[in-house]
Amino acid sequence: MSDIAALAAALDGIETSADRALLRLKSRDFYWYSPILKKQLDGKSAELIARPKDEAEVLRILGACRAARVPVTVRGGGTGNYGQCVPLQGGVLLDMTAMAAPLSIADGVVEVECGAKMIDLDLWCRDRGWELKLWPSTKRTATIGGFVAGGGAGVGGIAHGTLRERGNLLGARIATMQDPPRILDLEGDEAAPVNRTYGTTGVMTRIRLPLTPAQDWRDVAIAFPDFVPASRFALALAFADGIPKKMCAVFDSQLPPFFKGIAEAVPAGHALVLAMVAPSALRALRDLAREHGGMVVAEQDTVAAERDGDATPFYEYCWNHTTLQVLKRDRGVTYLQCRFPFEDTLKAVEAVRIPFGDEVWMHTECVRFGGRTTMTALPVVRWTTPERLYEIIAAFEAQGIAIANPHVLTIEEGSNYRRVPGDQLGFKRMADPLGLLNPGKMRDFTIEDAAA
Repeated sequence: MSDIAALAAALDGIETSADRALLRLKSRDFYWYSPILKKQLDGKSAELIARPKDEAEVLRILGACRAARVPVTVRGGGTGNYGQCVPLQGGVLLDMTAMAAPLSIADGVVEVECGAKMIDLDLWCRDRGWELKLWPSTKRTATIGGFVAGGGAGVGGIAHGTLRERGNLLGARIATMQDPPRILDLEGDEAAPVNRTYGTTGVMTRIRLPLTPAQDWRDVAIAFPDFVPASRFALALAFADGIPKKMCAVFDSQLPPFFKGIAEAVPAGHALVLAMVAPSALRALRDLAREHGGMVVAEQDTVAAERDGDATPFYEYCWNHTTLQVLKRDRGVTYLQCRFPFEDTLKAVEAVRIPFGDEVWMHTECVRFGGRTTMTALPVVRWTTPERLYEIIAAFEAQGIAIANPHVLTIEEGSNYRRVPGDQLGFKRMADPLGLLNPGKMRDFTIEDAAA
């Protein structure tokens, strides 16, 4: 057990707390989406929370923790799904949410402190004529640092790919756990080792991201008699170069009844597409929907919905918010993360959608990977046993469908097609030679590495 009282005393002047209720709250994310992770992580907790207000305080905290050999786990909004911010070995939970200032915009690039909420950052950029390229369905609660450290895909992926694409993360300032800790300013490819590494390779303090010109997006809900024409429409929209879009998701008929706010607008037994398009594209979107047998059932202004605490932007029914919407009423489900082949995409979707029936409720998102368009999926899966879940995973993989397993703790096991190119392991050995940053989340970093 760490001497937490002595550590807290060494951090005099920095906001800290050892309140047990707060520690339990802050030492969690949404890992409980996975019954497997829930069993592994329930009860895990930090021993002290530290909330720095600037880089100098971050370095003080890391220095004190290194001297005392105390692990450090970084937390943003706590909206991840893989236990990224759950401390496996106690220690200090580094809450970065006090470092939340947008710093500058120049030439379409924003620099921001990593604890900024993404909704606040996007609205700040919008006031200056820009918007974020990408955001998660948890935009209204997630921090930008958490998105870079543990997310990286979401709304905007249909146009811009994911954060793993070169150019979507331009740089980061990170604090290391060297002796003494120091700040590294990483540019371009140099930042890859801290991209989606769960805070194991350094503590991000500032991030630089490219922006795109702000657009007054419109949410559109389109009902289809069946999942197949809905999917054909979605891919046709994804490939329609003349229609500016930010999102296109497809839901099988089991899912719309869980979407409070739009469920009543969707005819019973119908599949649903939720899209975000520019106002100039609404006529073209309606024409395309009619061509595929779809009917527009709801529309709204996306940004107005974001600003209204009582409204729901349609992206909050998409990505992994789909799973959350179901879990609010049915705790007997979990989910998978999949990427379908670039060729014969819909054939692969049907090859796994039909055989599993009510055991797998299909939900796909149109997205680009490496300059090519396909569908990724976060299907809702009826939970029975781990063995059955892995049988379903094997059946998906047999159809050439890539799985990024959300039921594991480590970066290496869970990334698959989401893995960011770069030498994360080598970087960790340099930046965190004692293995104190979020220990247990990087499988290939061994005790021998820490002792070297």
